Amino acid sequence: MKIIDSHIHFSNIASLKEFAEAESDVDYSKAGYEKEALDNNVVHSICMGISEPSPHAFPDTITETPMHATLDERMPPDVSLCLGINPHTLDDDSIKRMEGLIMAGGNIVGIKIFAGYYHFDVCDAIYTPAYRLAEKYDLTVAIHSGDTFSDRGLLIYSQPLSIDRLALTYRDTRIVICHLGSPWILDACEVTFKNKNVYLDLSGLLGGNTAYLDYMTSKQLFIDRIKGALIFLDNYKKVMYGTDWPLAPMAAYIDFCKLLVPAETYEKVFYSNAIDAYKLKL
Repeated sequence: MKIIDSHIHFSNIASLKEFAEAESDVDYSKAGYEKEALDNNVVHSICMGISEPSPHAFPDTITETPMHATLDERMPPDVSLCLGINPHTLDDDSIKRMEGLIMAGGNIVGIKIFAGYYHFDVCDAIYTPAYRLAEKYDLTVAIHSGDTFSDRGLLIYSQPLSIDRLALTYRDTRIVICHLGSPWILDACEVTFKNKNVYLDLSGLLGGNTAYLDYMTSKQLFIDRIKGALIFLDNYKKVMYGTDWPLAPMAAYIDFCKLLVPAETYEKVFYSNAIDAYKLKL
């Protein structure tokens, strides 16, 4: 089965490096990504751009928008990019830089809003220029939703219900609720159920090594809670596989996600839905 990972990281971020080394046992490098992708038939991935000016600084107020993939000089060729938005540095100049990158054909498929990490509602006017750019170039808007990887985040800004208003305002723009809005999984599914332009990704629901994922997936109540919300949604065309790599090994996360959705939906969830949501040209 061909797989598209709809949510990875490929940036020089201290917390990601440390977690990969100490918790997930992932080789967080270009070679490490390419080996895991090859071993698991991951034919394409979508990277969420993120940067920090010094170790452990993210989320900061000074990092230039757009945020890129900074782990290596070049992303692997089978990876597309969502340009990361730092609302503190989102201005006319940054929009011009983003527009230049988009027009240059650099495999850019979306923008990433780090809701919760930055203390702004997703509908705050500060983001309007980015949303208008997404409209203009038919880009997808990926939005962090749910728990934050940094304790400096504010959860009130990462609750998925706020995305309902955004989806209604930009009805022709594709929006992805990342991480299934966890722990507000049912809320995320309701917003997706209601709005034709909203999708979900399954990334970041678990972070850790294979032994930890095996332990958590043995907890039937944990699995059933996610499956129940997806059954409520009852539209597996809107659900995408993703890992949040390097927070979990690809092989173990694939096995985990296979427990969450019916086998007859695998081709959609693990592959074709990401093509639709991000308008990938593979």
